[in-house]
Formats: sequence, structure tokens, C-alpha cells
Amino acid sequence: MIGAQAQERPGTGGESAIVAALGRRSVVLVGMMGAGKSSLGRRLAARLGIRFVDADTEIEKAAGMSIPDIFSTRGEAEFRAGEAKVIARLLDEGPQVLATGGGAVMDERTRALIHDKGVSVWLKADLDVLLRRTRRRSDRPLADRMRELLPQREPVYAQSDLTVQSREEPHDVIVGELVAALASRLVGDVAPPETDR
Repeated sequence: MIGAQAQERPGTGGESAIVAALGRRSVVLVGMMGAGKSSLGRRLAARLGIRFVDADTEIEKAAGMSIPDIFSTRGEAEFRAGEAKVIARLLDEGPQVLATGGGAVMDERTRALIHDKGVSVWLKADLDVLLRRTRRRSDRPLADRMRELLPQREPVYAQSDLTVQSREEPHDVIVGELVAALASRLVGDVAPPETDR
């Protein structure tokens, strides 16, 4: 896990170095529903000065219906096929921070595209945190299968380029860790800011 000593302060130049190193690639956030991909992704994008895109929102726009409706009327297989197409299109529109649905990377072709056109970050969260965050959410069709899905998906999430622990800390703390992890991966180790003695 990335420690606080490696975090960058806004405006130290690390963010622009990350964006320069990304080129046209996207920062792709993966992980279970409730891991914070959308809430942390928005803040990360703002910090980096690039756009944020939520794949689920784009899928709903493309389908003209909500994700629960897609699941109930068309089934999970058709949802996954549409999801793969939308993510492939979005990956051509980088740089951006792209939040993916919890099952998106279970598709081998989607994983390969993310590997080619992005830097993947697994927002890893413990089961109790995920359950607490997704309780009573009617817009999450698979939330009631969390205990079953997590052990199936974690080995695939673990193939991500980076892993940052999502936990009950202020968003800015986790975003700082995301920035530090990206900086370390893309532009080398980030030295802590110097202070006057």
C-alpha cells in the first residue's frame, strides 16, 4: 500500500507529469461495487485536470434504460456485451479517469483493451466495507451476491497494474494515495515535498 509519505501536494507538478506520461491512455478504476470507483474517480480526475467518465452511466445512455432494467429485460449476458463495446469506445477517448462496473474486467477482451489503452488501478475494499456501502441500493443488481462474487473476481482484479486500498478514510487521503501510486508507476518515485528547516 502507498504510504502517506509518498503523497503529493496539489500543485507540486506530479499531476502534470502523470498526465504527460499517460499520453492518450486512461486511468481505469476496477473493483467491486461500493469500492468507490465513481466517488474517488471524480476527485482523482479533478486533481489530474482530466475528465471523469463512468462506464455505467455511458452504458445507460447507450441502451436508453437503467442498468437494473437492462438486467431484467435483456439479461446479464447482453448487458456484458454492451458493456464491453462501451468500454472499448471510451478507451479510445483518453486521457481520462474511467470508472468501470464491478464485472467489466471479467471479460478477457475488455481486460486486454484496458491493458493496451490504460493503466488499471484496483480499488481493493474489504467485504464488510463493500456490504456497508451497497446496502439498500436498488440500482446494484448484483449487490446481494457480493459474498459469492468477491472471491471469484479478486484474482482477476489482482492482475491490475496498481492496487490501492479503499477504506473508511477521507476521500482526499485515498486520492493522494492514487496520485502517488500513479506517479510511482508512470514517472518514478515521488520525493516528499521539501520543507524549510
